[in-house]
Amino acid sequence: MEYANPVIPGFHPDPSICRVGDDYYLVTSTFEYFPGVPVFHSRDLVNWRRIGHCLTTETQLPLHTAGSSGGIYAPTLRHHGGWFYMTTTNVSGIGNFYVRSQRAEGPWSEPIAVDQGGIDPSLLFDDDGTVYFQTAQNGPQGEGIYQCEIDIDTGEKLAETRLIWPGTGGASPEAPHLYKVNGSYYLMIAEGGTEYGHMETVARSHTPYGPFEACPHNPILTQRSLPSSIQGAGHADLVQTPAGDWWAVFLGIRPPVYPKRHHLGRETFLAPVTWTEDGWPIIGENGRVCERMDAPALAPHPWPSLPVRDDFIAAELDPEWIFLRNPAPGSWSLEERPGHLALRGGEVTLDEIGPLAFVGRRLSHFDCRLAAQLDFEPASESEEAGMTLFMNGKYHYDLAVTQREGRKAVILRRTVGSLRTEQVFDCGFGPVELRVHAESQRFVFFFREANGSEIEVGWGETHFLSTEIAGGFTGVIAAMYAVSGGETAQATSAFFDWFDYEPLNA
Repeated sequence: MEYANPVIPGFHPDPSICRVGDDYYLVTSTFEYFPGVPVFHSRDLVNWRRIGHCLTTETQLPLHTAGSSGGIYAPTLRHHGGWFYMTTTNVSGIGNFYVRSQRAEGPWSEPIAVDQGGIDPSLLFDDDGTVYFQTAQNGPQGEGIYQCEIDIDTGEKLAETRLIWPGTGGASPEAPHLYKVNGSYYLMIAEGGTEYGHMETVARSHTPYGPFEACPHNPILTQRSLPSSIQGAGHADLVQTPAGDWWAVFLGIRPPVYPKRHHLGRETFLAPVTWTEDGWPIIGENGRVCERMDAPALAPHPWPSLPVRDDFIAAELDPEWIFLRNPAPGSWSLEERPGHLALRGGEVTLDEIGPLAFVGRRLSHFDCRLAAQLDFEPASESEEAGMTLFMNGKYHYDLAVTQREGRKAVILRRTVGSLRTEQVFDCGFGPVELRVHAESQRFVFFFREANGSEIEVGWGETHFLSTEIAGGFTGVIAAMYAVSGGETAQATSAFFDWFDYEPLNA
């Protein structure tokens, strides 16, 4: 049997994995989005379902001032002594910290800070009880991977931080993971920057502090200079099955056309790991990976497909939904009008940093259909609500209901850096259906009034919302939003009756 890569499509970068019995758990980065660090569960390493988040409160994850690609950087997930540990970096706040829980679904503890600089923290629980803590930083001994020992109950450092390996000479040595395999310590890291030169390298030692010997087969994973649909592979983590087989999860990107530009973000991929006769791991087929590969020797365990429509009748939002930074109190509700998501905007717009009425989900397919039914009667031109395809505050496409010249209108706004265009269409009283047809190279926008025909209002190129154009570490988010131009309490509520996300050609 074969499986298809990526195993978790869309903006799910920096994966880290652990196994507990026959169950596999995985986390990824979230940057400026809330709640932070989604937790996925699988039985076969191929089919994953989101079961919650590690950081679900403002005290765990303050993001009020987090800018584009700020917030939460690469997490590591480990299980030891009946506890799950997730360590990560909030670059807009506490720095390096970890949380813990006896259940992967949570609830998770309050953050426990570790006084070590850098990013991409990781943990190794050694056989003698010592807990080693690694980060990537440009420290007093130069750029590379630094390590200390910590008290896992308090986060207190028990040994001084020191450099243990600078890598093989590639740019940005980062994403360290230290493993103990057959009595040796293997330090695996990413190098080359999280771009088209990305790669994974490994070294080993008889002690956790080195000296580390670099693998003669490095890089053990890279797609650089290959004519492959998968690019930028790296930032990997290893897991062993109960049968003794080894697998790696890692990030990669899929630029749909040349020139290479990707807008779905960095996604989570899977590949087998083999060990050479001289004891070195190699990921994939001699360090290369494909869109289709032989599946793990585990019983296939697919989860039920996600429904196309969310009609907002549940008591809580589905875990697929995320907020841009911490949501302002009163900015959203499932109770104001039962069976609807109510958004009440403030003065912060999509272009700005601050509390925003914004509820979105990751765009995870090149070809898909997005639609929402919106009941909103704006009181002024400063009030608007609708759908946005959002990369960051300088790059987004918006299909919204507002006022123009005293009349209700539908607008299509395209913001591309310092350039902005807006098309305006008259709209009558009552609910409006907003629709986007996503294709690999363009987004096409439509709206339909009650009992009316569908009207195409325009389109925008996907590559203007790509990392190569817009910058940053995230991917496109398809969101519902509202802006009032004033106080949230005085704003007109926007009621979303339902939201559809339908993959096409998947």
